[in-house]
Amino acid sequence: MSFNDPEHTMAFTTRRVTEQNYPVLVVSHDAEDGAWQFLCGTTNDPKEGVTEALGSMLERHPEIEELADLPLGWIAWREDETSAWIREPRPG
Repeated sequence: MSFNDPEHTMAFTTRRVTEQNYPVLVVSHDAEDGAWQFLCGTTNDPKEGVTEALGSMLERHPEIEELADLPLGWIAWREDETSAWIREPRPG
C-alpha cells in the first residue's frame, strides 16, 4: 500500500460506494485532521455516510491508490470511472 496511513485507518465514504459498488468519483484529503473521504458524488445524505478501513477501500477500489500522494487540503475528482483524476486545492 502506498498511502502513508496504516491500512486500518478509517476513511469516510458512503453506503453506495461500500454496498452498491458505486465508483469513487471524489476524493478529499482533509487539511484539518488528515482524514480521507472517498465519495461517489451522488448523495449528501448523512444517513448514507459510513466509515471503512483504508485497506478495505483499496481492495474494493484499487484505482484510488493513484491518489495516495494527494496533499493535505486537496481534492481530486473525475467525471466517471474511466476519466482521469483532476487534482486541485480544496476551496476554502
